[in-house]
Amino acid sequence: MKARLLAASALVTVSIAAYGQSNVLRLSTTTSTENSGLLAAVLPVFESKHGIKVHVIAVGSGKALELAKNGDVDVTLVHARAAEDKFVAEGHGVDRRDVMYNDFVVAGPVGDPARIAGGKDVLAAFRKIAAADMRFVSRGDNSGTHMMEMGYWKAAGAMPEGVRYVSAGLGMGEVLSMAAEMQAYTLADRATYATYKARTGLAIMVEGDPKMYNPYGIIAVNPRKHNGVNYAGAKKLIEWITSPEGQAKIAAFKPQGQQLFFPSANR
Repeated sequence: MKARLLAASALVTVSIAAYGQSNVLRLSTTTSTENSGLLAAVLPVFESKHGIKVHVIAVGSGKALELAKNGDVDVTLVHARAAEDKFVAEGHGVDRRDVMYNDFVVAGPVGDPARIAGGKDVLAAFRKIAAADMRFVSRGDNSGTHMMEMGYWKAAGAMPEGVRYVSAGLGMGEVLSMAAEMQAYTLADRATYATYKARTGLAIMVEGDPKMYNPYGIIAVNPRKHNGVNYAGAKKLIEWITSPEGQAKIAAFKPQGQQLFFPSANR
C-alpha cells in the first residue's frame, strides 16, 4: 500500500510539473517593451486565448539573449539584429520572425548646449556632443541600444572623454532619469523616451535618420540545445504575435494617442 501511495504521489508531482511547464512561458525581452507598457497591453490577449501565463524578464537585449542561450527562458523578444542573427547561426535559437519596429532618438536638455536640436544626422550630432563640454549618459549594459550607440561613436570617429562619458549599466528609463539630473544627452528608443518624457523634461534633439531604425525580432530557444524548454508555447507566442491579431494589438497600442511600435511581420 505504501509503495502504491508513493508511486501515485510521484505521478501527481510529475503531472503537475508537466502541466505547469506547458502552461507557463518564460520570455526574456528588452526594457523598452516592458517600460512602455506594450507587453501589459498585448500579452493578456495571448494568455487568455491559449491558457498560457507569460513570465516576463525585462533586461537589455544582450542579457536577454544570454538568458535564452543558457536555456533560462523559452523565447526572447529583442532589438539587436546582428546579435540575433549570430544567436540563430550558432544554433541557440530557431524560428526567428520580425515583429515590429520603432526608432532611436537623441534626447537632451531643452537648452541644448551642444547645438544639435533639429538635426537628422545622428553621426554629426555625436561629433558635436563629443566636441562640446557636455556629458553623455550611456546604457553601458550591452543592450540593443548600447550596441547601436557604440556603433554610432565608432562611425563618428569621436567620443566624449573622461567624466563626460557616463557608463551607467542601467535600463533605459533609469538612464533617461540620470540624463535629466545631469542635464546630459543620451540615446533612447522612442517608446521609452515617450514614457519618461513628462518626468524627465528631456527633449528630442535628433530624429529621423535612417540609421536610427530599430527593428525587433522574436526567437524560440532551440529545444535541441535545451530539451526542458517550452518550445510548443514559444511557437504559439511567435505565431500569435506575428498573426494579424497580434500585429493589430501592437498597432493599437497608443498611449496618449502616440503610436510607439509599428508592426513588421508582414512587411
